[in-house]
Amino acid sequence: MGPLQGLRIIEIEGLGPAPFAGMMFADMGAEVISVTRKSAAEGSAPVNSISERGKKSIALNLKDPRAVEALLKLCETADALIEGFRPGVAERLGIGPDDCMARNPKLVYGRMTGWGQTGPMSQAAGHDINYISLSGALHGIGRAGDKPVPPLNLVGDFGGGGMFLAFGVVSAMLEAGRSGKGQVVDVSMVEGSAALMHMMYSYYNLGAFGWRDERGVNVLDTGAHFYEVYETQDGKYLSVGPIEPQFYQLLKELMGLDETVFGNQYDVERWPELKEQLQVLFKTRTRDAWCDLLEGTDACVAPVLSMSEAPKHPHNVARNSFVDVGGHVQPCPAPKFSRSEPATPKPAPLQGVDTDAVLAGLGYDADSLAALRADGVLT
Repeated sequence: MGPLQGLRIIEIEGLGPAPFAGMMFADMGAEVISVTRKSAAEGSAPVNSISERGKKSIALNLKDPRAVEALLKLCETADALIEGFRPGVAERLGIGPDDCMARNPKLVYGRMTGWGQTGPMSQAAGHDINYISLSGALHGIGRAGDKPVPPLNLVGDFGGGGMFLAFGVVSAMLEAGRSGKGQVVDVSMVEGSAALMHMMYSYYNLGAFGWRDERGVNVLDTGAHFYEVYETQDGKYLSVGPIEPQFYQLLKELMGLDETVFGNQYDVERWPELKEQLQVLFKTRTRDAWCDLLEGTDACVAPVLSMSEAPKHPHNVARNSFVDVGGHVQPCPAPKFSRSEPATPKPAPLQGVDTDAVLAGLGYDADSLAALRADGVLT
């Protein structure tokens, strides 16, 4: 039983960060009901199936007032609702915060957008790459002298978006347990990704480690020779990151590095030269040969694994870091708990498969459901 067992979360179907937050809730044992617009008769599974694992799925035509009424009835039984519409869309559908919280004053209403609910950009379209541009995050990711490199959509959509939505909604649910009142949680991927940059802003503000507002020249952005990715003899890669002096010393000892050359770890002017020398050295052995020497020590070296390799690494196998869900290897629910350990997730449901069962729990009988389906209210 996961730690969120007994909570009911309504998720209005969307893409990216809101479904990811819903997956986090479902992974932790909450009952997550995803409201889709797809026809249940299509019998199709969602494309992003991992983010839909462990959820229930109901199909409602929210352009019909009777479907809206069904959703509002569902809100009466829920702890939270999450949605990722552009600001104002939920209100126009009749399922905005005021509508839903009128039915359930304790309801937490989580809103996920890129720019936030207010501000001059709030109505503009955008994607992860745009949001992390505005927060300062994208500017700092990339090689010196080259253009910024988007880090997949991890920083905006999922780190700065979905995880902050999950954290905000859980925080508001805890507060509602004390106050008896729900509230709106306004999550902006710009602000979430800016929060992820807190340490870099601290270093820059304080001048710590000589941090500059440039990319590829600082300790943590591949400026330093001791925090870098190096190619090996077989065309694979190692990550090297012994920041602390004692760990750097161990790396030098294990690799037999010349102390007169590599002794001054923070001689910034020599970093590019030292990187070149390390690259030549790392090319003399295969990735696995270097791992035999360095991996698992305090030298802070690890192989750069592909998505096909990662689930097979002995450490990940030992911790069950990946699980088989419906015949597909997926990352396991995280984090782990000492007592209320989440169960292995169930595969993503067919869209709309739970409509009748969920609505029957709200008091709709078989005849009512058949009539609503015949009228296209239940899609």
